[in-house]
Parts: sequence; structure tokens; C-alpha cells
Amino acid sequence: MTQFVYKQIIDDLKMKIFAGQFADMRLPDERSLSETYRVSRSSIKRALTKMENSGIIFKKRGSGTFINPLYIKNESIFNYEGTNLGVTDNFQMDGKKPKVKVLNFEVIRPTEELQRDLFLQPHDFVYKIVRLRLFDDEPFMIETGYIPIKIVQNLDQTIIEGSIFHYLEESRNLAVTKSFLSIFAEPSGAKDQELLHLQENEPVGIMEGIFFLDNGTPFEFSHMRFHYKYLKFNTFVSVQ
Repeated sequence: MTQFVYKQIIDDLKMKIFAGQFADMRLPDERSLSETYRVSRSSIKRALTKMENSGIIFKKRGSGTFINPLYIKNESIFNYEGTNLGVTDNFQMDGKKPKVKVLNFEVIRPTEELQRDLFLQPHDFVYKIVRLRLFDDEPFMIETGYIPIKIVQNLDQTIIEGSIFHYLEESRNLAVTKSFLSIFAEPSGAKDQELLHLQENEPVGIMEGIFFLDNGTPFEFSHMRFHYKYLKFNTFVSVQ
């Protein structure tokens, strides 16, 4: 319950930040926030620590807590805030959750590359899932995922229209907690241009990687193709 409360506080503060409710770029002190949200100081402290670690805010000793101006200027659509790395749960823009349109769902033999990436044998069939993700009716990403059937045997259309990782956590008590991701760009192809509404001379952003279960098992290889204007990811670096 405490975890749920601090996440609610973070979501509300982020909404207020983007609504311009902190014109001086400074957040109220912990006591004031505690009174506003009617929660303990520890919940406020936990929320602010998470926001600081994400680079959303920074604390200036003796002066207070301030909003990072680059966070507002360069809002990223990827907002990872939990233990589950599911795309459906973590892609947001202006508080909107993405919609999902399933383009293809089939069972295939793994290629040699998939056998290597997911530690499979030639007879280990995989689900191939292609989904188009949208904010309202605006497409922003084509996602192609490959998941071994030996890990999940009963995926269906209803499950893949939502969050597969969330389904795993709720129904199978499995959590996807780690990933290795590569981010790059390349010229867009005809399919990118059709689905993402790109012009011939516009690039496509790419993020691909392997996602791992909490026991270390490779669970999915995912290839995500973004409209270039959404290829924006923020990170916080501590220099010591």
C-alpha cells in the first residue's frame, strides 16, 4: 500500500509539473506536501527520492527542491518506475497511456540469431508478435517481439492486446526485471513510412534488446521501431 501511495504522489506531481503549477520551478517542502496529500513524511520522502534519482527534480542544500528544466524540455515517452519492464506500463506522453493494435500473431521456428539470443534449440518454437502502438490515434512505434513457447504456453489475442509482462506477473508469478537495450537510428523503410506516417526522407529510431526474468532466464527479444520524434530517452548520471 505504501508503494502504491508514493507512486500516486509521483504521478500527481509530474502532472502538476507539466501543467505549470510550479511557476517558480520549486516544489513545496516535505511538510507541506505531507499535509497536501495527507500522507506520512516518509511517503513524501520516498516519492521525492525516486524523482530525484530519475532526474526529475534536484535538491539544493539550504534552498529547497527544484524541478529540472531539462526534464520539462525533453520529456521522454519512456518512464520506467517499477520492477516490471513492460512497455505498455512504462510508455507515457502527457499522461496518456498508449493503445495497442495487433498486426501479426503467429508461431514460428527460431532463426539462428534467435536461438543464440534466447538460448534456444532449433525445435524450441517461439511466438512472433507484431504490434503497433499509438497515443490516441497517432502511431509512434512498431514492436516485434519473440517469446519462447516453453516459457509461456497459453498466450492469446486478448493477452497480447494488453501488457504481456503484467500478465506474467499476475497469473504466473514471473517478473521481467532486467534488460539489455541498444538504441540507434536508420533510414525508414516503406513499412515504417506506412505505419508510422513518415516521409521517405525521414529516419526511424530503433530500440532492440533482450528482456530477462528475475531468475535470469532470457524471456523475450524485442525490436521496436519509433517515429523519430519520439526517440527521446532521459537518464541521470552521477559524476563523482
